[in-house]
Amino acid sequence: MSRPGGGWPGSATLLAAVIGSPVRHSLSPAIHNAAFAARGLDWAYLAFEVREDGAPAALAGAEALGIRGLSVTMPLKARIAGLVDHLTPVAAALGAVNTVSFGPEGSTGDNTDGAGLLGALGSEQGWEPAGRRCVVLGAGGAARAVVLALARAGAAAVVVVNRTPERGAAAAALAGAVGRVGGLGEAAGADLVVNATPVGMAGTRGADRVPLDPALLGPGQLVVDLVYHPVRTPLLVAAADAGARVASGLGMLVHQAALAFEGWTGVDAPLDAMRRAVGEEPGS
Repeated sequence: MSRPGGGWPGSATLLAAVIGSPVRHSLSPAIHNAAFAARGLDWAYLAFEVREDGAPAALAGAEALGIRGLSVTMPLKARIAGLVDHLTPVAAALGAVNTVSFGPEGSTGDNTDGAGLLGALGSEQGWEPAGRRCVVLGAGGAARAVVLALARAGAAAVVVVNRTPERGAAAAALAGAVGRVGGLGEAAGADLVVNATPVGMAGTRGADRVPLDPALLGPGQLVVDLVYHPVRTPLLVAAADAGARVASGLGMLVHQAALAFEGWTGVDAPLDAMRRAVGEEPGS
């Protein structure tokens, strides 16, 4: 990996990092370091294990050390949102932060998850949400970001399906008039189905399960699984077999990272290099 001026890293190297727990499995260092190298930037990106009770010290320490940006993952997203000096409108609406930038006016928290998904669907699938019927499975942080982004992009309906009705209703409320709580059966009439639950994730009890009956899926639909380990989850395999188009969570991961990269550096993100860093060929 070549770096400007050689002798990398050096005293002028700028730093960014991901914080959370657990974090050692994170793909973010590979994605961002590939992006820095592709753009010839004297930056480096690290991963720091930070528990929830360590969030205040981690944020203050990062700012004191001159770290330029932070990616924030579980379980810190809500805690960091309450600690930064400023929130973007999206982060304020969600009450969760996945990106922090440091500048002369202090720390600013943003949430690029929803925009990252829309960027991935638009550039990689040629799919736009305006006027579409969407079903989102789950009501956690990622699901909430997706619900808000779809509604703001003009979706005709955003239906949230969740085991806990109260949480589902809170997530659906983010979509305003087009949001509501529904059941799994509504996936049959959806243009887009997004799995924002951990069902299908390798290493979990639900690793071999699908979150809904594949008979509800078919041609004309796009099915997205935000789980990206494995890349081809049981849901995506079943949806493809049923004739639906499918997309893995790697697209959202790369595109939300690209937005953070651009916010920190002011440089256009090298999406092709970032996708290759996680084993995805550009345009796949």
